[in-house]
Amino acid sequence: MFAGMATVGLLAAFSAAAQKPSMKDEVRIGVLTDMASAYSDLVGAGSVIAARMAIEDFEAAEKPSFKIKLYSADHQNKADVASNIARRWFDQDGVDMITDVTGASVALAVSKLAPVYDKVILMTSSGQPSLTSEDCQKTVLHWTYNTFAVGRSTAEIVTREGGSTWFFITADYAGGRSMEEGATAGVRAAGGKVLGSAKHPPAATTDFASQLLTAQSSGAKVVGLANAGADAINTIKQAREFGIQRQQTLAAALLFITDVHSLGLPLAQGMYMTSAFYWDLNEASRTWSRRFFERHGKMPTMVQAGLYSATLHYLKAVKAASTVDAQTVVRQMRATPVRDMFTQSGYIRDDGLMVHDLYSFKVKAPADSKEPWDLLSLRATIPGDQAFAPLSESKCAHVVAR
Repeated sequence: MFAGMATVGLLAAFSAAAQKPSMKDEVRIGVLTDMASAYSDLVGAGSVIAARMAIEDFEAAEKPSFKIKLYSADHQNKADVASNIARRWFDQDGVDMITDVTGASVALAVSKLAPVYDKVILMTSSGQPSLTSEDCQKTVLHWTYNTFAVGRSTAEIVTREGGSTWFFITADYAGGRSMEEGATAGVRAAGGKVLGSAKHPPAATTDFASQLLTAQSSGAKVVGLANAGADAINTIKQAREFGIQRQQTLAAALLFITDVHSLGLPLAQGMYMTSAFYWDLNEASRTWSRRFFERHGKMPTMVQAGLYSATLHYLKAVKAASTVDAQTVVRQMRATPVRDMFTQSGYIRDDGLMVHDLYSFKVKAPADSKEPWDLLSLRATIPGDQAFAPLSESKCAHVVAR
């Protein structure tokens, strides 16, 4: 009888062990990015460098028992290309986690593959808010920023500093509308007023004269830019030509340090912007950013820094959980605070959003800059729970169902 009970016990133990995901000899990570088109300056080769730095720093500090292999590919800003690469990585190459995934349409397409393959996807460069709302997936986590949060943060700070009336120049697509929506919420929260907006098709024109003249004639104290990339850069250049900054303040919902560097301080000075990261924010950011600069020749954008943070946090979770099983690793990531050079107060919500502080900056005048990348002065820190919409407003299915 006792021998029979022992046999049953051993079988149960072997069964439990067989069901528990085992640790692989090699963890595989894919950086799916834009290498040569609209967003390549923000992500691209710099994102691959940031991922390599995260891997190297993890290996040096944690001495893992497993090897780490890094893949990278150019999705060309095309959702179908991105999806095909992701499928190949998951099906044929055994990739365990994909990160970066620039662009809203690309991010939404790739995110849908997470439950199909039961894999982790870390969105570090898309600003699409629905990734942690109506389009959420259980093993997709969203790092760095979203368009609503940066729009709201910029507008609320500028309004509190006296910019009480606003007119928006908005790219007419989901991202632009989300930036305007967030900025409008920020203006109203600070007691300001929105006088109107002028739309333009995204990435379809270099002539913003009509929108700028309408903004100028509105009499608003602040012209808010709810666009990004080349659209934002061209709007800023033409605003200077029209002399808008003599009477009105320019405030961008989404501007990157590479945009400011490209524009130059004579054109960009005096503008307000929000970022999740700046190389000169503190000693930790300076130390890491100078290492990055040595490899890339440019200071990191917030999305490149965010990718480093997300990749490092993922690898630590894999080691702690002793598995690459997506559900298990994501639970471990949620259970662990995010503490690194990107944030000292980060945490991951049930809808997949990594909540952290955002920072309001003003672009420096040329006379105040001490070196080529000394571009921004800090105006305010916005706590994460104020910058991002609350969890109670998320439409994420597995959150709403609870």
